[in-house]
Order: sequence, then C-alpha cells, then structure tokens
Amino acid sequence: MSQPIALITGCSSGIGRALADAFQAAGYQVWATARKAEDVAALNAAGFVGVPLDVNDADAVALLGARLNAEAEGLAVLINNAGYGAMGPLLDAGADALRRQFETNVFAVIGVTRALFPALRKARGLVVNIGSVSGVLVTPFAGAYCASKAAVHALSDALRLELAPFGIDVMEVQPGAIESSFGRNASQQAEQLIQEGSPWWPFRDGIRARANASQDHPTPAASVARDLLAAAQKSQRPRLLRLGNGSRALPLLAAVLPKGLLEAVLKKRFGLNQPA
Repeated sequence: MSQPIALITGCSSGIGRALADAFQAAGYQVWATARKAEDVAALNAAGFVGVPLDVNDADAVALLGARLNAEAEGLAVLINNAGYGAMGPLLDAGADALRRQFETNVFAVIGVTRALFPALRKARGLVVNIGSVSGVLVTPFAGAYCASKAAVHALSDALRLELAPFGIDVMEVQPGAIESSFGRNASQQAEQLIQEGSPWWPFRDGIRARANASQDHPTPAASVARDLLAAAQKSQRPRLLRLGNGSRALPLLAAVLPKGLLEAVLKKRFGLNQPA
C-alpha cells in the first residue's frame, strides 16, 4: 500500500480521537468512526475519513467492510476501541443491561473484525482490541463491564491463534485510568440506576465512587495513543500492552493478594464492609 490505512472505532473523543490524531501524524490514512453525525463531520473536517458507524448495527458494519474492500488495497491496522462502561449493582441492572454491555464491548469486536478480515488479510495487518485492567481486577458495581473486558481478553487470545496463519497479528491493550469522557458517561448511567427503592441505596456513595474511578489521576489520552502507536509499529509487537495509571499495579494486586484480603480491600473501598 502506498499509504497504510488504520481504521479506528469510537473516535468522537477520548482514546479513540487521540489514536486517530497519532496515527494520522505518523502517516496513516485514518478511517475514524463515530455514531453521531456531528462527530463524523468534525472528524472529516480534521482530515480523517469520517465514517458513521454504530458497531451494534450489523448492516452498517457489513457496508463498512464492503466499502473498505472496494476502495482500499488493504487494512494495516484495525483498532476496536468503541465501548462503554455499564456501572451499578448487577441485580439492579439485570440481564438486559448485561446483554447490552456485551453487545457493544464484546460481540461488536468480533462483528467488526469479521467484516474487515478480507482487508486485513490483504495487508497482513494488525488487530488491536482495547480491553481494560477491569477485566483482570474485578470490582463491585462494575460487574458487567469487568465481565465484558475479561471476555475481550479471552477472545483476543483465541483470535491471535486463529489469525496467525493469515499473517495478521492481534494485540490487546489493557488501559488503566485514562483521561476521557468515560467516567462522566459511566456516572450518568449509574445515576439512572441509583434509586431509593434499591436494596443498594445505602451504598450509593460506593456506586458513584466506582463510576468515577477511571478518572482517578488519569493518564492523558495523547500519551496512551503515542505509546500504542509505537507498539503497533514494532517488528515484534507485544501480545498485551498495559498503559496508563494503575495498568500494572492493579493486575499485580489481583495476582499476589490472597482472594479474601483483596475482597476485604474492595469492600472497604466501596463501602460494602457494613451490613445493609
């Protein structure tokens, strides 16, 4: 390819937009997706190939794959970044909320990668899946999100093996606290669930604390994007890349602390060490 193409989902703000800026500056033609028309317009104005895309819309994903296969010689990098964090007690949110979380954070990763596989195969490209340290260190009031990111980890490991014969690499990124709108969006969703009639009403401060935890001394998104770009350009790419505040310390705690002690720490941190 005369100019390598990187396609990044979820580029309206935060990590996605920072990644689009970093890859564009490195010489890639960046196809940047977003759901809202005004965000797509802003991406086009910034020199990207702005693409309207809801990753949960199978028809839209198929159209994107067909367009890319028709217009491009191949896809050098696919970054599955689109996602969100469902916060709140698991039993308050229920199965429907869990299903929605998995549709965006898990099922869409496979759907988008499947649609773009022909273009990735042409370029012997790279798939980058944005996971989270929350898939390693599970916390209360974020069970759906933690489970979805644990699933991303498992799927990334399986994809790495299955795509190897086609010359396609798979790299999983597990960010820690990153400066973005994630915390604000998570807090807004959590507030919709926090109801006085809930058995978890006495623990509402803990729910709010968990929703905002991603913004606890966050690393700038531009710094994360720079380091991810550098890893993607290596001849030997890492299988797993941890970036941002807490991305190494939290998995280490999960690995070395006895389970009972870790649970005691988390109960105290989120106000669950007292009976309801």
